[in-house]
Amino acid sequence: MRDEFARDKICVVTGGTQGIGWATVQALAAQGATVYACGYSVGSLERAEAERQTLPWGVQIHLSRCDVTDRVAYEDWLDAVWGENGRLDILINNAAYVQWDDVLDMSTEQALYTMRVGYEGMVTGIRKVLPWMLSANQGHIVNVGSITARIIVRGSSAAYTATKAAIDAYTVTLQMELAATPIHATLVRLGTVGGTDFFKQHVDPARTPKLNKYLPALTPPKVADAILKAIDNKQRILTLPRYLGPLSVIYQLAPGFSRWLADQGWGTHPKYGEKAWSYNSDKKKST
Repeated sequence: MRDEFARDKICVVTGGTQGIGWATVQALAAQGATVYACGYSVGSLERAEAERQTLPWGVQIHLSRCDVTDRVAYEDWLDAVWGENGRLDILINNAAYVQWDDVLDMSTEQALYTMRVGYEGMVTGIRKVLPWMLSANQGHIVNVGSITARIIVRGSSAAYTATKAAIDAYTVTLQMELAATPIHATLVRLGTVGGTDFFKQHVDPARTPKLNKYLPALTPPKVADAILKAIDNKQRILTLPRYLGPLSVIYQLAPGFSRWLADQGWGTHPKYGEKAWSYNSDKKKST
């Protein structure tokens, strides 16, 4: 990745006040971008704001509370970003709602809300900013999906998996539509990411594949840096960790065997949610 390739870019990150989103916000700002991030949780927003004030690039980060399922409010927020800057260069759709339960343990409202946050929020954002990008003859859209859209195993949440599958299909189709334009789109397919509210609050690691306990988990800073590299390289699909790419091919060829393999293993899962990380300190360790 080129140093400071994102300098002076205007970026928007939804779900940008914790976890992967917050790490990506910091990575973009560290590269010289101006970043507008929104989140819905008051708690995560307050924590991000407190940390922002300690960052060397904190002045480049603007945090807001916004519900991406409130179309009017979300579009108004995007209008304000565009109006203040006259352009929007990078849109990262990362917002997600997680209720990791079996079908009968989730209400209809919870299942539909999962789709509204992840899929409808993405569609609203893209439909709003894409005309601006086309008029400017430049822009990049990143949609954060999950490997669960490609490898469906026991313990998954049907609503979450369906939402990520919709994001997957939408993005690949969008890429074909944008092929003759200067606008690029990247689909991110992620495996296990430690140190996020996904595992701290929502998902019991025991519901993830037993095979996972033998495979290294990602961290938000690693995901963030990979996303920036994918944007810089105009990469269409980013699968992390990389071993999930071949595993997804095996799943397509032999889903029954793949589900059996995923369910093999003994012992307990690591406590993924307890993984501590800081983008600033982790970045220093890697340099």
